[in-house]
Amino acid sequence: MAVKTVAVAGGGAAGMMAAIAAAEAGAKVILIEKNEKTGKKIYITGKGRCNLTNSCPDEEFFSHVVSNPKFLFSAIYSYDSVQVCDFFESQGCKLKEERGGRIFPLSDHASDVIKALNKRMDELKVEVRLNSIIRSVTRNDTFEIKLTGGETIKADSLIVACGGKSYPTTGSDGSMLGMLKSLGHSIKETVPALVPFNVLEKDECMAAQGLALKNVSIVLKDGKKKIYEGFGEMLYTHFGLSGPLVLTASSYYQKKGGGAARLYLDLKPALTAEQLDARLLREFEENKNKDLGNVLGSLLPGKLREVFPVRTGIPADKKVNSITKEERRGIVEKLKCLEYNVTGCRGFEEAIITQGGVNVKEVDPSTMESKIVPGLYIAGEALDVDAHTGGYNLQIAWSTGHLAGMSAAGIL
Repeated sequence: MAVKTVAVAGGGAAGMMAAIAAAEAGAKVILIEKNEKTGKKIYITGKGRCNLTNSCPDEEFFSHVVSNPKFLFSAIYSYDSVQVCDFFESQGCKLKEERGGRIFPLSDHASDVIKALNKRMDELKVEVRLNSIIRSVTRNDTFEIKLTGGETIKADSLIVACGGKSYPTTGSDGSMLGMLKSLGHSIKETVPALVPFNVLEKDECMAAQGLALKNVSIVLKDGKKKIYEGFGEMLYTHFGLSGPLVLTASSYYQKKGGGAARLYLDLKPALTAEQLDARLLREFEENKNKDLGNVLGSLLPGKLREVFPVRTGIPADKKVNSITKEERRGIVEKLKCLEYNVTGCRGFEEAIITQGGVNVKEVDPSTMESKIVPGLYIAGEALDVDAHTGGYNLQIAWSTGHLAGMSAAGIL
Protein backbone atom coordinates (compact mmCIF):
# COMPACT_ATOMS: atom_id res chain seq x y z
CA MET A 1 0.00 0.00 0.00
CA ALA A 2 1.44 3.36 -1.06
CA VAL A 3 2.28 5.89 1.63
CA LYS A 4 0.03 8.93 1.48
CA THR A 5 1.53 12.40 1.40
CA VAL A 6 -0.31 14.90 3.59
CA ALA A 7 0.41 18.62 3.42
CA VAL A 8 -0.55 20.77 6.40
CA ALA A 9 -0.96 24.51 5.92
CA GLY A 10 -0.32 26.25 9.23
CA GLY A 11 2.11 25.58 12.08
CA GLY A 12 -0.11 26.56 14.98
CA ALA A 13 -1.91 24.36 17.49
CA ALA A 14 -4.31 22.68 15.05
CA GLY A 15 -1.70 22.36 12.32
CA MET A 16 1.00 20.78 14.45
CA MET A 17 -1.45 18.36 16.04
CA ALA A 18 -2.78 17.46 12.59
CA ALA A 19 0.75 16.83 11.35
CA ILE A 20 1.50 14.60 14.35
CA ALA A 21 -1.71 12.60 13.99
CA ALA A 22 -1.18 12.09 10.25
CA ALA A 23 2.44 11.04 10.73
CA GLU A 24 1.52 8.66 13.55
CA ALA A 25 -0.99 7.10 11.14
CA GLY A 26 1.82 6.39 8.70
CA ALA A 27 1.61 9.29 6.25
CA LYS A 28 4.49 11.34 4.91
CA VAL A 29 3.76 14.82 6.26
CA ILE A 30 4.92 18.23 5.08
CA LEU A 31 3.98 21.19 7.29
CA ILE A 32 4.00 24.63 5.70
CA GLU A 33 4.41 27.63 8.04
CA LYS A 34 4.67 31.27 6.93
CA ASN A 35 6.56 32.38 10.06
CA GLU A 36 10.18 31.81 11.00
CA LYS A 37 9.10 29.33 13.67
CA THR A 38 6.13 27.15 14.55
CA GLY A 39 3.62 27.95 17.29
CA LYS A 40 4.10 31.69 17.22
CA LYS A 41 0.56 32.41 18.43
CA ILE A 42 0.79 29.77 21.16
CA TYR A 43 3.74 31.67 22.65
CA ILE A 44 1.48 34.58 23.57
CA THR A 45 -1.63 32.68 24.72
CA GLY A 46 -2.55 32.95 28.37
CA LYS A 47 -0.13 35.89 28.71
CA GLY A 48 2.71 33.58 27.77
CA ARG A 49 1.61 30.76 30.07
CA CYS A 50 -0.64 28.91 27.58
CA ASN A 51 -3.93 27.68 29.02
CA LEU A 52 -3.82 24.63 26.75
CA THR A 53 -7.09 22.91 27.69
CA ASN A 54 -9.76 22.56 30.36
CA SER A 55 -10.44 19.53 32.54
CA CYS A 56 -14.24 19.83 32.47
CA PRO A 57 -16.12 16.63 31.51
CA ASP A 58 -16.70 16.13 27.78
CA GLU A 59 -20.47 16.48 28.14
CA GLU A 60 -19.99 19.87 29.83
CA PHE A 61 -17.47 21.09 27.26
CA PHE A 62 -20.12 21.87 24.64
CA SER A 63 -21.90 24.32 26.95
CA HIS A 64 -18.78 26.47 26.67
CA VAL A 65 -18.90 26.57 22.86
CA VAL A 66 -20.57 29.67 21.44
CA SER A 67 -20.76 28.78 17.74
CA ASN A 68 -21.83 25.38 16.37
CA PRO A 69 -21.16 23.13 19.38
CA LYS A 70 -22.86 20.07 17.81
CA PHE A 71 -20.39 20.15 14.93
CA LEU A 72 -17.62 19.35 17.43
CA PHE A 73 -19.11 16.19 18.95
CA SER A 74 -16.98 13.73 16.95
CA ALA A 75 -13.79 15.76 17.29
CA ILE A 76 -14.03 16.24 21.06
CA TYR A 77 -15.14 12.72 21.88
CA SER A 78 -12.38 11.22 19.70
CA TYR A 79 -9.62 13.34 21.25
CA ASP A 80 -10.58 15.02 24.51
CA SER A 81 -8.76 16.94 27.21
CA VAL A 82 -7.57 13.77 28.97
CA GLN A 83 -5.85 12.59 25.79
CA VAL A 84 -4.40 16.05 25.20
CA CYS A 85 -2.92 16.08 28.71
CA ASP A 86 -1.56 12.56 28.25
CA PHE A 87 0.11 13.63 25.01
CA PHE A 88 1.92 16.61 26.51
CA GLU A 89 2.95 14.70 29.63
CA SER A 90 4.35 11.93 27.42
CA GLN A 91 6.48 14.50 25.61
CA GLY A 92 7.96 15.83 28.84
CA CYS A 93 5.68 18.83 29.29
CA LYS A 94 4.41 18.51 32.87
CA LEU A 95 1.05 20.08 33.54
CA LYS A 96 -0.95 21.59 36.40
CA GLU A 97 -4.58 22.44 36.98
CA GLU A 98 -5.77 25.81 38.24
CA ARG A 99 -9.10 27.34 39.20
CA GLY A 100 -11.94 26.61 36.80
CA GLY A 101 -10.31 23.47 35.43
CA ARG A 102 -7.75 25.45 33.43
CA ILE A 103 -4.67 23.40 32.48
CA PHE A 104 -1.25 25.05 32.17
CA PRO A 105 2.30 23.79 31.76
CA LEU A 106 3.84 23.32 35.20
CA SER A 107 6.62 25.71 34.24
CA ASP A 108 4.15 28.49 33.30
CA HIS A 109 6.05 28.75 29.99
CA ALA A 110 4.12 28.43 26.73
CA SER A 111 7.43 27.57 25.09
CA ASP A 112 7.28 24.14 26.75
CA VAL A 113 4.06 23.39 24.86
CA ILE A 114 5.77 24.29 21.58
CA LYS A 115 8.82 22.20 22.48
CA ALA A 116 6.62 19.15 23.09
CA LEU A 117 4.91 19.51 19.71
CA ASN A 118 8.15 20.11 17.83
CA LYS A 119 9.81 17.20 19.62
CA ARG A 120 7.09 14.80 18.50
CA MET A 121 7.15 16.15 14.93
CA ASP A 122 10.92 15.62 14.83
CA GLU A 123 10.51 12.06 16.08
CA LEU A 124 7.97 11.37 13.34
CA LYS A 125 10.15 13.05 10.69
CA VAL A 126 7.56 15.64 9.74
CA GLU A 127 9.09 17.93 7.10
CA VAL A 128 8.67 21.54 8.20
CA ARG A 129 8.87 24.38 5.68
CA LEU A 130 9.35 27.66 7.55
CA ASN A 131 9.09 31.14 6.03
CA SER A 132 6.88 29.63 3.33
CA ILE A 133 3.79 31.38 2.02
CA ILE A 134 1.26 29.50 -0.10
CA ARG A 135 0.68 31.31 -3.38
CA SER A 136 -1.91 28.98 -4.88
CA VAL A 137 -3.59 25.60 -4.48
CA THR A 138 -4.96 23.51 -7.33
CA ARG A 139 -6.63 20.11 -7.19
CA ASN A 140 -6.42 17.53 -9.96
CA ASP A 141 -5.43 13.94 -9.15
CA THR A 142 -3.41 15.42 -6.29
CA PHE A 143 -3.05 18.82 -4.67
CA GLU A 144 -0.42 21.12 -6.13
CA ILE A 145 0.62 23.72 -3.60
CA LYS A 146 2.82 26.49 -4.95
CA LEU A 147 4.96 28.39 -2.45
CA THR A 148 6.74 31.71 -2.70
CA GLY A 149 10.25 30.97 -3.86
CA GLY A 150 9.07 28.63 -6.58
CA GLU A 151 8.69 25.31 -4.75
CA THR A 152 5.65 23.19 -5.60
CA ILE A 153 4.48 20.54 -3.15
CA LYS A 154 2.33 17.67 -4.35
CA ALA A 155 0.12 15.93 -1.81
CA ASP A 156 -2.69 13.40 -1.70
CA SER A 157 -4.43 15.38 1.05
CA LEU A 158 -4.27 18.95 2.28
CA ILE A 159 -5.15 20.09 5.79
CA VAL A 160 -5.79 23.81 6.17
CA ALA A 161 -5.15 24.97 9.73
CA CYS A 162 -4.10 28.56 9.24
CA GLY A 163 -6.22 30.15 11.94
CA GLY A 164 -8.51 33.15 11.66
CA LYS A 165 -7.65 36.85 11.86
CA SER A 166 -6.88 37.41 15.55
CA TYR A 167 -3.36 38.59 16.45
CA PRO A 168 -2.40 39.12 12.77
CA THR A 169 1.20 39.90 13.76
CA THR A 170 1.60 36.18 14.48
CA GLY A 171 0.72 35.37 10.87
CA SER A 172 -2.93 34.64 11.64
CA ASP A 173 -4.27 37.16 9.12
CA GLY A 174 -7.10 35.24 7.45
CA SER A 175 -5.36 35.08 4.07
CA MET A 176 -6.00 31.34 3.67
CA LEU A 177 -9.73 31.91 4.12
CA GLY A 178 -9.64 33.64 0.74
CA MET A 179 -7.96 30.58 -0.76
CA LEU A 180 -10.65 28.32 0.70
CA LYS A 181 -13.29 30.61 -0.78
CA SER A 182 -11.63 30.31 -4.20
CA LEU A 183 -11.90 26.51 -3.86
CA GLY A 184 -15.66 26.83 -3.42
CA HIS A 185 -16.20 27.24 0.32
CA SER A 186 -18.45 29.92 1.78
CA ILE A 187 -17.04 31.97 4.65
CA LYS A 188 -19.15 33.19 7.54
CA GLU A 189 -18.36 36.81 8.37
CA THR A 190 -15.26 37.02 10.57
CA VAL A 191 -15.27 39.32 13.60
CA PRO A 192 -13.02 39.70 16.68
CA ALA A 193 -14.15 37.58 19.64
CA LEU A 194 -12.97 37.16 23.24
CA VAL A 195 -12.09 40.82 22.96
CA PRO A 196 -12.47 43.89 25.24
CA PHE A 197 -15.34 46.37 25.01
CA ASN A 198 -15.23 50.04 24.17
CA VAL A 199 -17.71 52.03 26.30
CA LEU A 200 -19.08 55.56 26.35
CA GLU A 201 -17.87 55.98 29.93
CA LYS A 202 -14.25 55.97 28.74
CA ASP A 203 -13.11 58.71 31.13
CA GLU A 204 -14.41 56.81 34.13
CA CYS A 205 -12.70 53.62 32.96
CA MET A 206 -9.47 55.50 32.37
CA ALA A 207 -9.63 56.85 35.93
CA ALA A 208 -9.96 53.27 37.21
CA GLN A 209 -7.47 51.84 34.68
CA GLY A 210 -5.76 48.67 35.86
CA LEU A 211 -8.32 47.89 38.55
CA ALA A 212 -9.31 44.21 38.55
CA LEU A 213 -12.62 43.30 40.14
CA LYS A 214 -13.14 39.77 41.46
CA ASN A 215 -16.38 38.00 42.33
CA VAL A 216 -18.60 40.42 40.46
CA SER A 217 -21.43 39.69 38.05
CA ILE A 218 -22.51 41.31 34.81
CA VAL A 219 -25.58 41.26 32.61
CA LEU A 220 -25.27 42.40 28.99
CA LYS A 221 -28.47 43.52 27.28
CA ASP A 222 -29.59 44.65 23.86
CA GLY A 223 -32.59 46.72 24.89
CA LYS A 224 -34.64 44.37 27.05
CA LYS A 225 -33.10 41.23 25.55
CA LYS A 226 -30.42 39.56 27.67
CA ILE A 227 -27.31 38.70 25.64
CA TYR A 228 -25.12 37.31 28.40
CA GLU A 229 -24.98 36.91 32.17
CA GLY A 230 -21.97 35.76 34.15
CA PHE A 231 -19.95 35.84 37.37
CA GLY A 232 -16.20 36.23 37.76
CA GLU A 233 -13.48 38.80 37.09
CA MET A 234 -13.52 42.10 35.23
CA LEU A 235 -10.82 44.65 34.43
CA TYR A 236 -10.91 48.40 33.82
CA THR A 237 -8.75 49.67 30.94
CA HIS A 238 -7.91 53.04 29.43
CA PHE A 239 -10.56 52.52 26.72
CA GLY A 240 -13.26 50.52 28.49
CA LEU A 241 -13.74 47.09 30.00
CA SER A 242 -11.89 43.78 29.78
CA GLY A 243 -11.16 40.69 31.87
CA PRO A 244 -12.55 37.13 31.59
CA LEU A 245 -16.20 38.14 32.14
CA VAL A 246 -16.13 40.79 29.44
CA LEU A 247 -14.17 38.65 26.99
CA THR A 248 -16.75 35.89 27.21
CA ALA A 249 -19.61 38.39 26.95
CA SER A 250 -18.03 39.81 23.79
CA SER A 251 -18.48 36.52 21.92
CA TYR A 252 -22.24 36.59 22.53
CA TYR A 253 -22.32 40.31 21.73
CA GLN A 254 -20.63 39.68 18.38
CA LYS A 255 -22.90 36.70 17.73
CA LYS A 256 -25.97 38.94 17.88
CA GLY A 257 -24.35 41.42 15.50
CA GLY A 258 -22.69 43.99 17.75
CA GLY A 259 -24.16 47.49 17.95
CA ALA A 260 -25.24 49.43 21.01
CA ALA A 261 -25.70 47.44 24.22
CA ARG A 262 -25.70 48.03 27.95
CA LEU A 263 -23.60 46.24 30.53
CA TYR A 264 -24.93 46.14 34.10
CA LEU A 265 -22.29 45.51 36.74
CA ASP A 266 -23.22 44.12 40.16
CA LEU A 267 -20.36 44.93 42.52
CA LYS A 268 -21.92 42.96 45.40
CA PRO A 269 -23.67 39.91 43.91
CA ALA A 270 -23.43 37.96 47.17
CA LEU A 271 -25.74 40.47 48.89
CA THR A 272 -29.35 41.36 48.19
CA ALA A 273 -30.26 45.02 47.94
CA GLU A 274 -31.85 44.79 51.40
CA GLN A 275 -28.73 43.20 52.93
CA LEU A 276 -26.51 45.77 51.29
CA ASP A 277 -28.69 48.63 52.52
CA ALA A 278 -28.50 47.25 56.06
CA ARG A 279 -24.72 47.06 55.84
CA LEU A 280 -24.48 50.57 54.43
CA LEU A 281 -26.71 51.90 57.21
CA ARG A 282 -24.48 50.20 59.78
CA GLU A 283 -21.38 51.75 58.21
CA PHE A 284 -23.01 55.17 58.27
CA GLU A 285 -24.01 54.88 61.93
CA GLU A 286 -20.50 53.82 62.92
CA ASN A 287 -18.87 56.65 60.93
CA LYS A 288 -21.34 59.50 61.29
CA ASN A 289 -18.82 62.30 60.96
CA LYS A 290 -16.83 60.88 58.07
CA ASP A 291 -17.02 61.82 54.40
CA LEU A 292 -18.95 59.53 52.07
CA GLY A 293 -15.82 58.85 50.02
CA ASN A 294 -13.99 57.51 53.06
CA VAL A 295 -16.86 55.31 54.20
CA LEU A 296 -17.32 53.82 50.73
CA GLY A 297 -13.70 52.70 50.98
CA SER A 298 -14.80 49.72 53.05
CA LEU A 299 -17.16 48.62 50.28
CA LEU A 300 -15.18 49.41 47.14
CA PRO A 301 -11.70 48.45 45.89
CA GLY A 302 -8.93 50.87 44.97
CA LYS A 303 -9.60 53.42 42.27
CA LEU A 304 -13.34 52.74 42.26
CA ARG A 305 -13.58 54.62 45.57
CA GLU A 306 -12.82 57.82 43.65
CA VAL A 307 -14.99 57.06 40.62
CA PHE A 308 -18.10 55.70 42.29
CA PRO A 309 -19.31 58.80 44.21
CA VAL A 310 -19.58 60.67 40.90
CA ARG A 311 -22.08 58.05 39.71
CA THR A 312 -24.26 58.57 42.79
CA GLY A 313 -24.47 62.31 42.27
CA ILE A 314 -23.48 62.80 45.91
CA PRO A 315 -20.30 64.78 46.69
CA ALA A 316 -17.55 62.52 48.04
CA ASP A 317 -16.92 64.97 50.88
CA LYS A 318 -20.52 64.99 52.07
CA LYS A 319 -20.81 63.81 55.69
CA VAL A 320 -22.67 60.53 55.95
CA ASN A 321 -24.82 61.85 58.82
CA SER A 322 -26.44 64.22 56.32
CA ILE A 323 -27.12 61.63 53.61
CA THR A 324 -30.84 61.02 53.16
CA LYS A 325 -32.60 57.68 52.98
CA GLU A 326 -33.26 58.25 49.28
CA GLU A 327 -29.58 59.00 48.63
CA ARG A 328 -28.58 55.85 50.50
CA ARG A 329 -30.93 53.80 48.38
CA GLY A 330 -29.41 55.41 45.30
CA ILE A 331 -25.97 54.26 46.45
CA VAL A 332 -27.28 50.71 46.91
CA GLU A 333 -28.83 50.78 43.44
CA LYS A 334 -25.52 51.78 41.89
CA LEU A 335 -23.59 49.14 43.85
CA LYS A 336 -26.01 46.53 42.54
CA CYS A 337 -26.36 47.90 39.03
CA LEU A 338 -23.63 50.13 37.62
CA GLU A 339 -24.42 50.77 33.95
CA TYR A 340 -21.97 51.01 31.05
CA ASN A 341 -22.90 51.77 27.46
CA VAL A 342 -21.06 49.40 25.11
CA THR A 343 -20.30 50.98 21.74
CA GLY A 344 -18.34 48.13 20.19
CA CYS A 345 -15.41 45.76 20.50
CA ARG A 346 -11.69 46.28 20.06
CA GLY A 347 -10.06 44.99 16.87
CA PHE A 348 -8.44 41.75 15.75
CA GLU A 349 -5.11 42.97 17.16
CA GLU A 350 -6.51 42.46 20.67
CA ALA A 351 -8.89 39.56 20.01
CA ILE A 352 -7.99 36.16 21.41
CA ILE A 353 -9.95 34.37 18.71
CA THR A 354 -11.91 34.92 15.51
CA GLN A 355 -15.64 34.33 15.30
CA GLY A 356 -16.78 33.17 11.87
CA GLY A 357 -14.85 31.28 9.21
CA VAL A 358 -15.58 28.28 7.00
CA ASN A 359 -19.26 27.31 7.05
CA VAL A 360 -19.34 24.07 9.04
CA LYS A 361 -22.24 22.78 6.93
CA GLU A 362 -19.65 22.33 4.19
CA VAL A 363 -17.38 20.15 6.36
CA ASP A 364 -17.93 16.54 7.46
CA PRO A 365 -17.85 16.67 11.29
CA SER A 366 -16.81 13.01 11.57
CA THR A 367 -13.60 13.55 9.54
CA MET A 368 -13.09 17.31 9.05
CA GLU A 369 -13.07 16.69 5.29
CA SER A 370 -14.51 19.28 2.96
CA LYS A 371 -17.82 18.29 1.37
CA ILE A 372 -16.87 20.45 -1.60
CA VAL A 373 -13.24 19.47 -2.33
CA PRO A 374 -12.33 15.78 -1.78
CA GLY A 375 -9.08 15.35 0.13
CA LEU A 376 -9.23 18.82 1.65
CA TYR A 377 -9.51 18.97 5.45
CA ILE A 378 -10.08 22.03 7.63
CA ALA A 379 -9.22 22.37 11.32
CA GLY A 380 -8.92 24.89 14.12
CA GLU A 381 -9.83 28.55 14.03
CA ALA A 382 -10.41 28.58 10.27
CA LEU A 383 -13.74 26.87 11.04
CA ASP A 384 -16.81 28.77 12.22
CA VAL A 385 -16.48 27.49 15.79
CA ASP A 386 -15.48 29.43 18.90
CA ALA A 387 -15.75 29.03 22.65
CA HIS A 388 -15.33 30.74 26.00
CA THR A 389 -11.97 31.67 27.44
CA GLY A 390 -10.48 29.01 29.72
CA GLY A 391 -8.66 26.57 27.43
CA TYR A 392 -11.68 25.59 25.35
CA ASN A 393 -10.52 27.12 22.07
CA LEU A 394 -7.15 25.39 22.18
CA GLN A 395 -8.93 22.11 22.93
CA ILE A 396 -10.98 22.67 19.77
CA ALA A 397 -7.71 23.17 17.87
CA TRP A 398 -6.16 19.96 19.26
CA SER A 399 -9.32 17.91 18.66
CA THR A 400 -10.15 19.09 15.15
CA GLY A 401 -6.48 18.97 14.16
CA HIS A 402 -6.07 15.41 15.44
CA LEU A 403 -9.24 14.24 13.68
CA ALA A 404 -8.22 15.93 10.42
CA GLY A 405 -4.74 14.37 10.60
CA MET A 406 -6.03 10.83 11.11
CA SER A 407 -8.64 11.28 8.39
CA ALA A 408 -6.20 12.76 5.88
CA ALA A 409 -3.83 9.83 6.44
CA GLY A 410 -6.61 7.39 5.64
CA ILE A 411 -7.27 6.02 9.13
CA LEU A 412 -10.92 7.15 9.07
